[in-house]
Amino acid sequence: MADPGNRMPEVILVADDIPANVELLLDQLNSLGYDTITAVDGPSAVAAAFEQHPDLCILDVSMPAGDLGVDDRSTGFEVCRRIKRDPRTARIPVIFVTALNDTSDRVRGIEAGGDDFLTKPHNRLVLGARVRSLLKLKAATDALEDSLRKLRELERVRDDLMKMIVHDLKTPLTSVLATLEMLSDGDFGQVTTPQKVAIGDVESKSEDLLALIDDILEVARIEETNITLALAPMAPGALLAELVHEWGHRFQQEKTTVSVSVADDAPVFTGDKGLIKRVFSNLIQSDNGPGIPPEYHEVIFRKFGQVEMPRTPRTRSSGLGLTFCKLVVERHRGRIWVKSAEGKGSSFYIELPVDPAAMDALQNAASPTAVNGVGR
Repeated sequence: MADPGNRMPEVILVADDIPANVELLLDQLNSLGYDTITAVDGPSAVAAAFEQHPDLCILDVSMPAGDLGVDDRSTGFEVCRRIKRDPRTARIPVIFVTALNDTSDRVRGIEAGGDDFLTKPHNRLVLGARVRSLLKLKAATDALEDSLRKLRELERVRDDLMKMIVHDLKTPLTSVLATLEMLSDGDFGQVTTPQKVAIGDVESKSEDLLALIDDILEVARIEETNITLALAPMAPGALLAELVHEWGHRFQQEKTTVSVSVADDAPVFTGDKGLIKRVFSNLIQSDNGPGIPPEYHEVIFRKFGQVEMPRTPRTRSSGLGLTFCKLVVERHRGRIWVKSAEGKGSSFYIELPVDPAAMDALQNAASPTAVNGVGR
C-alpha cells in the first residue's frame, strides 16, 4: 500500500476473464491504495507481467489458455510457472483466486510457484492482509538482493584493485631480488660476512613477498576459471616418487622421514601434472603445527583463512596455499579435506577422478580414485 511519503503505489496485476470478478478486485485494491493493471486470459497475463513488472499478481486459475498449451482449468498455474521461471519476474508474488477448494489444486498451485490462495468469494480484509504481507516480503527480498548485488560489485572492484597492485609490485620486486643477488655475489665490491648475512635476510623476505604475489595472482586466475588444464596421464607411484626426489634435500635438512605407499592396482589417471605437484608441494611445506580444531576444518581452505593458535610459532603463510590446493583439486573435479584434532597434528587427503575431462562431460558419472595421504 502507498505510504504518506513519495513512494509510488505498488502495482498489482489482476488476471481474470470474468468482468464482474475483475471489477470487484479492482475496487477493493484501489480502495486499499494500490494501482492495478488487468489481463483477461493467459497470454495477456504473461505479457503484462513481462512488460510491466507488477509488484504482485492475482491470477484466476480457470481462464482462456490461448497459445499457452494447457487446458483452460490450468491457465493460472501455467502463467505462474512462466512468471517464476524468468529471472526478470521470478520474485513477483503470485496469489491464486479460485472457486476450487480441492487439495490437489492447492498442491498444483504450490508446485507452480504460487505464494498464496484465495477462495471465491473472498473477504476484502483477508485480501488486504495477504497482499500487504506478500508485498512486504517482496520488498525485503528485493532489498536483500540489491545489497548482495552491491556487495558483489564491491568485491569485484576490490579484487581488480588487488590484482592491479600485485601486478605492479612484481616487476620492481624482481629487480630488487636481482640486485640483491648481484650485491651478495660481490659484483659491486667486496661484502663482509655480517653484510652478507643481512643481504641474505633481505633476499629471503623479498622471496617471501614474491611468493605471496604469485599466490594471489594464481588464485585469482583459477577463481576466474581462466585456467586450462594441461591434462596428461600420470601413474600415482611415479608422481609421488618424483615429489620425494625433488624434496629430498629439504627433507634431509629438516630431518624429516618420508613414507610412500601405493596400492598395486592404483590406476593411471589424467591431470595437470604441474598443478598437482604444486598442490602436494603446498601441503608438504606446511608448518608442523599442533593440529586444527574441528570448527576450523573448512575455514583453512578459504582465501586468507588461517587459524590463530596460542603458543604456536609464527611461520610465513599467505593464507592462500590451501585455497590454491582446493581450487586446483576442484578444477580437476576432485575434493580435498583434512582430518585433524588439536594437539595431534593433521592429515590432508586428496581424491581425484581417473579422468576429469570425462567428469566434465558426464557430470560426475565417472567413479573417482584416490591419490591421498599427505600428513603434517
